[in-house]
Amino acid sequence: MMIRFENVTKQYQDGTKAVDSLNLEINKGEFFVFIGPSGCGKTTTLKMINRLIELTEGTIFINDKKISEYDIHELRWNIGYVLQQIALFPHMTIEENISVVPELKKWKHGEIKKRVDELLDMVGLDPETYRDRKPSELSGGQQQRIGVIRALAADPEIILMDEPFSALDPISREKLQKDILDLQQRIRKTIIFVTHDMQEALALGDRICIMQHGEIVQVDKPEAIIQNPANDFVKEFIGSRTPARQFDGGGTIEGIVHGSHTDQSELDQKHPLSADTKIEEALRRLIDEDTIPVEKDGVMIGTISRQSALKHFAEKMGERG
Repeated sequence: MMIRFENVTKQYQDGTKAVDSLNLEINKGEFFVFIGPSGCGKTTTLKMINRLIELTEGTIFINDKKISEYDIHELRWNIGYVLQQIALFPHMTIEENISVVPELKKWKHGEIKKRVDELLDMVGLDPETYRDRKPSELSGGQQQRIGVIRALAADPEIILMDEPFSALDPISREKLQKDILDLQQRIRKTIIFVTHDMQEALALGDRICIMQHGEIVQVDKPEAIIQNPANDFVKEFIGSRTPARQFDGGGTIEGIVHGSHTDQSELDQKHPLSADTKIEEALRRLIDEDTIPVEKDGVMIGTISRQSALKHFAEKMGERG
């Protein structure tokens, strides 16, 4: 695994425990989401990873080495960090903003310039157009993209993201959620993401950790949490007393099938779902499978993926709430 928490507690001088006896493992390359109500300890947990907040008890390991054994500057330079308020340096160009950590790490000028252009291309911003602009010349969504790629500039293994999209309008937010998922497919970093929005957590997370009062309530894949909430708090938090039963998903899975396939052998190998299958039934299968073929009248018409089903579920939650 990449990150391990062993009996981690953060207690402040007034006796308040922000995080209480946390035990958790986060895998290499995982998109891991912390979620919970305000004050539950999710941001404190995130900030203990790069020692912006020091733990009181317990141990955090990165690659089986205690974080206390790393030089603190090296630790932070090797962990990308994206905030809600992106805080780009206003007097610096976009290229200069992205270059900060590589320059601190004494990369060669040519390497830095190549990396800046590569990263701008990754998020669909033309280097020729954007590298010499100032932050004030960019939209909010564009500034947030720069914040994300600035965190990636020195190619860290771990990226911490603390409610990075919460200040954006809904259209920009949805676009950036898609962008970060597409980016993760290419870079496969270990991303630790904090949000208060269950729709966002369902859309992004490989696994979700729901916290309350500084403790973990449930950790699992999104579809497993939907199907088997640990307690009434989780049921309420994901928006329904009995989410999988009450959610009709707008009907069947046929509307979210994607791709067209003719390989009949896949039908036999993976036990396809019928196009008239209800969304909640598909979610039960998708706990253990990333994609499932879909057939109609005995002919394979495409596949349904875990991501598309969860996105559909999250959108319906938004319509309800």
